[in-house]
Amino acid sequence: MKKLLLLIFISSLFTSVQARESISIVGSSTVFPYSTIGAERFSEAGNKAPTVEPTGTGGGMKLFCGGIGENYPDITNASRPMKAKEAKLCLENGVTDVIEVILGNDGLTFSNSVNAERLSLKKEHIFLAMAAEVPVDGAIVKNPFSKWSEIDSSYPSYEIEVLVAPPTSGTRDAFDGLVMEEGCKRSGYIEIKGDDEGCTAYREDGRTIEMGENDTLIVQKLAEDPERFGYFGYSFLSANQDKIQGSIIDGVEPTMETIQSYEYPNARPLFFYIKKSHIGVIPGIKEYASLMISEEAIGEDGYLTEYGLAPMTEGLTDITIDSVENLVAMDLEKCANKDHPLKNEQGFGSACK
Repeated sequence: MKKLLLLIFISSLFTSVQARESISIVGSSTVFPYSTIGAERFSEAGNKAPTVEPTGTGGGMKLFCGGIGENYPDITNASRPMKAKEAKLCLENGVTDVIEVILGNDGLTFSNSVNAERLSLKKEHIFLAMAAEVPVDGAIVKNPFSKWSEIDSSYPSYEIEVLVAPPTSGTRDAFDGLVMEEGCKRSGYIEIKGDDEGCTAYREDGRTIEMGENDTLIVQKLAEDPERFGYFGYSFLSANQDKIQGSIIDGVEPTMETIQSYEYPNARPLFFYIKKSHIGVIPGIKEYASLMISEEAIGEDGYLTEYGLAPMTEGLTDITIDSVENLVAMDLEKCANKDHPLKNEQGFGSACK
């Protein structure tokens, strides 16, 4: 009875005005290129082309979880798993059936111009370059470093300048978890201070510069200044190898193989989330999802793989196919309570955090 009433309610939201004819997709700027390629393929197959907006993972989740009905997106892309607070927001606004789809693997690259020296960096040194406060001589002080060579004499005397993602970005969340928090631990910051507060606070003296959700613009800015660094997903490095290069991190080079195996220490999964209640009301949602996770798209020789998406393990691929083919909704109540079935899997440590 409850399900029937919910279906009637959802139907009324769409029939008050004519339902949209095209799929609305928001979210991650990292997933945006893959989603755009998928949208083009979907359109070429005779379907209405989806609209895809790179709002950032956090911004996309906020829009997606805002409610049900044609005024809200059908799908949101994410460069990290859903957070507990986002699951709560969905539940509060009646978005109770959400399908989590793992699209593939990506590697966060810390890149600079091909006209500069390629660096082999340690995570603790990246933290020391970017953090607002750092450990120096047994004390936590305002970051005094202005050049990379001041952090380690093996680095060139480049001025420290790093282009960073905005707070709404899933890429920033992932970078903070994979690089800043880990680098913070290794630097001795936590041991001296007694807690990890401040590990992800970036310096505000012009050495870190916040950019928007346009990774192509970051690539352009890196190409303009050989001493400048920035971070983004592997696909942007792969597509611009004539302009930029990825730093070696903790001794490992970012490649499709090292990202797929998670040998590369900045590897992470990418996602998209589907509003199950919109399937069958907005045309083509399931068909689009099926296209995105098909062998032709994400297989070893898939068109998304060719663009830079690293394939998943067989086990995760099976989970992805099952979630789409059988429209398996995630347990939002558990997620809201910081529980996720894949939390112990590599790359899923931040799921429902």
